[in-house]
Amino acid sequence: MEARHLRYALAVAEHQHFGRAAAALGIAQPPLSRQIADLEREVGERLFDRTPGGVFPTAAGAAFLTPARRALCEMSAAAVEAGRAARGETGRLRLGFISSALLQFLPSVLPPFRRDHPDVRLELREMSTARSAAALITGELDLAIGRGAPRGPGAEELVSVTVGRDHLVTVVGTGHPYAGRKTVGRAQLSRQHLIVAPVHEEPATYAGLRTFLGDDASALDTATEARDLHTIIGLAACGVGAGLGPSCMRAVARTGTWFCDVTPRTPLPDLVLSYRGDERSPVLAAFLAETRRRSTAGARPGRTKRSARKGPGASDSP
Repeated sequence: MEARHLRYALAVAEHQHFGRAAAALGIAQPPLSRQIADLEREVGERLFDRTPGGVFPTAAGAAFLTPARRALCEMSAAAVEAGRAARGETGRLRLGFISSALLQFLPSVLPPFRRDHPDVRLELREMSTARSAAALITGELDLAIGRGAPRGPGAEELVSVTVGRDHLVTVVGTGHPYAGRKTVGRAQLSRQHLIVAPVHEEPATYAGLRTFLGDDASALDTATEARDLHTIIGLAACGVGAGLGPSCMRAVARTGTWFCDVTPRTPLPDLVLSYRGDERSPVLAAFLAETRRRSTAGARPGRTKRSARKGPGASDSP
């Protein structure tokens, strides 16, 4: 029994005439009559009464036509859903991100993606760079956004794309001696109690701070560790010390804090979007396409190739 048998039976029932049903189906009457006869033999019951006044469903035919109509509708719906899934309009996307991605990158991409893909289930998890990279490598995430490209075993299988850049600033409480200053230098910061991201959570950022401080990097050994930008700002407001982080955290400044530019101007590790190079998810491809369209960087984001294999929609940008 095939879908065409169901369509033929429904057409005969609707038109109550083999000739009219055949014309509606765009086939000749004899093949239609044979197909209905074949269907009746397979079912094992007579489905239609052939009378001079027309062709009418028997009791068995009426019972057969209801689920037949439902089956055709479900088959049509299945084809539609398959197409939507293939286009990335349905499915799931698991995204891990650091807090600064909510200030630099995600606000430009998530709203249009959610609008254009309302049936995609987004699983968003705020995570450190190290944790999201590990989850991406093990397959727990589809995408990871962090500072610097992922490192460690398995990272060579990932594709990483720069989606944002930033530089270092310091934040202090309004009662701090540096409050009111426009800039603060390396030597001045080395004499302060610092508030920084944990080395095991943000290794690229921490390494960058050690390079920035140079001979005075021992100041990091006694620093207070804070997992996200809000905690760095909050601890600075409490007078704990001088917080170091990306300039984008000015966007979430709170009462009782003051931001200073750091001299010399010090770039932080790039904000990087990473995904597995062998991933073939249409939803991921759709998100990467949205990233290409919505990037607000001054230049097109650059791609860091870490695998010979390319993922969905991979090119010279995300």
